[in-house]
Order: sequence, then structure tokens, then C-alpha cells
Amino acid sequence: MIVRLPVALLLMLGGLLSFLPFLGVWMLPLGLLLLAVDLPVLRPGVSALMIRSRRGLSERLRRLRKTRAWV
Repeated sequence: MIVRLPVALLLMLGGLLSFLPFLGVWMLPLGLLLLAVDLPVLRPGVSALMIRSRRGLSERLRRLRKTRAWV
């Protein structure tokens, strides 16, 4: 916990500075995941967000495969 909390906060801060070259939006969900390990209040919301994003990604991939099958 001593290391996870500052790393999670730094990742989230880096995600907010996504206009810089190395920092990006990918840091926000990673920081939220690390923060949810230590804060039980965040666990339901973060897990629901992960499930929704995974379902959305699989749906998009399914549609892409379906359209590319005709090409």
C-alpha cells in the first residue's frame, strides 16, 4: 500500500497530462485499477467500467471481423 498509492496517483496525474509525448490516457485506467486495490469504495465502479469496456471492445472487434469477411 505504501508504494501503490503514490504510484496510482502519479499514473492518474500523468493521464491528465496526456498531451505530452510519453504520457497518455492509458495511464488513467491503470492508476484507477491500482487505487481500487487499496480503496474498497472504488472497486464496484472500476470493475463495472472494466467489464463494460471489455464487452465494448469485443463487440467492436466482432463487427470489424464481420465487415472484413465481405472484402
